[in-house]
Amino acid sequence: MVDRVIATPATLELIDVLRAKYGPRLFFHQSGGCCDNSAANCYIEGELTIGPGDVKLGEIGGLPFYMSASQFEYWQHTQLIIDVIDGHGGGTLSLEGPEGKAFLTRSRVFTDAELAQLRAS
Repeated sequence: MVDRVIATPATLELIDVLRAKYGPRLFFHQSGGCCDNSAANCYIEGELTIGPGDVKLGEIGGLPFYMSASQFEYWQHTQLIIDVIDGHGGGTLSLEGPEGKAFLTRSRVFTDAELAQLRAS
């Protein structure tokens, strides 16, 4: 099966750090606005409302990963690869900021075969 979102080993390590610090009830939302820097942000449940306008792409590190439906229209042909860089993500509200890290979204275009598999599932 093809995953719409995957995480690098560095991301999985940082998720473990955040889970130890903030507890297990965390989730990701790939933002699409200017003030949250259009990045994958990690939140504690209740800090951001997930609603019918959001699409669950999958899970990384056991945490659900969502994106707004309007953003999904642009990204649906790509696999999101969530990575980590040193530094701050430009004022991000995401939980990793105090760790001196920032989540970074990379992507790759799905092959025709992968897209067919996704559509069939």
